[in-house]
Amino acid sequence: MPAPQTISGSLALAALVCLLSCTAAAAQTRDVAGSRDYPGIGRFAGSVITGYVVKDFDAARMQAAPFEDGQPTDARRLEGRIVRIAYRTNPGPSILEVSRNFETQLAKAGFETLLACDTEACGAIPFTESVDTLPVPQMWIDGFDYRYFAGRKSEGGRETFASVLVSQNNQEIYAQVTVAELGAIANKMVDAAAMAKGLGETGHIALYGIYFDTDKAVLKPESRPTLEQIAKLLTSQPQLSVYIVGHTDSQGAYEYNLDLSKRRADAVAAELVKSFRIAQARLRTAGIGLLAPVGSNATDAGRALNRRVELVAP
Repeated sequence: MPAPQTISGSLALAALVCLLSCTAAAAQTRDVAGSRDYPGIGRFAGSVITGYVVKDFDAARMQAAPFEDGQPTDARRLEGRIVRIAYRTNPGPSILEVSRNFETQLAKAGFETLLACDTEACGAIPFTESVDTLPVPQMWIDGFDYRYFAGRKSEGGRETFASVLVSQNNQEIYAQVTVAELGAIANKMVDAAAMAKGLGETGHIALYGIYFDTDKAVLKPESRPTLEQIAKLLTSQPQLSVYIVGHTDSQGAYEYNLDLSKRRADAVAAELVKSFRIAQARLRTAGIGLLAPVGSNATDAGRALNRRVELVAP
């Protein structure tokens, strides 16, 4: 009698991950913290935001034409401010209904159509592998059943691209909106001399070269050049002590933002101590959330200015 078949460890692990992901997605009944719809586009009725990532400067891959023989014919790498929002809609509507609603809204917002296609017309599975999407369970893609739209808008000399990918999982509809506001990277580097000048003249200096993911307090590697300049300042002035103060925009709950801004300030101080051997006693931290804006929280540009870390002289 043959031995009973068993599921391999890797398959069992994959099944467990899928089960946990599906359970987590099904349990979500409200938008992820700090998220919001893209202005002028909105969402399909009854949807919740399952994933939300905004980068002041990043790159996104978009397709402006269908694949031919499994290869892209008009692939675009777009650089600038990139917004990625994933939604889940309960069973009921079709992929086409959700997609058409987004397409109609984008047309009203001034986007001209570059590409609108369904699975086979787009290029099937290879096509979905060529566009950027948020990971499971934030976004689900069935490579055998989806619809894709890409559009472009030019306004005031500025180009904006938007794409919508709509698919489903267990009859729930998932949609990801990706918006690329083209633009050159802003020079956010402030060197040690500029920091010293700001502290001496105004008692504080805003730093925009310290990076965190949305709702996270873990320093990203791109922050190192600015951290090196802070360390250079403090090393060159051994008697100098500073307050490190975290700031947020107004998105999210008041108490949450106070805590997040404090944790971010703590992360900066901890890295200066750990990697640059700055004495802990020279660094005090505080987080004041949205209480000291330098721009309007009613605009994306203003919110970007408000998300910062400052050095403050005692």
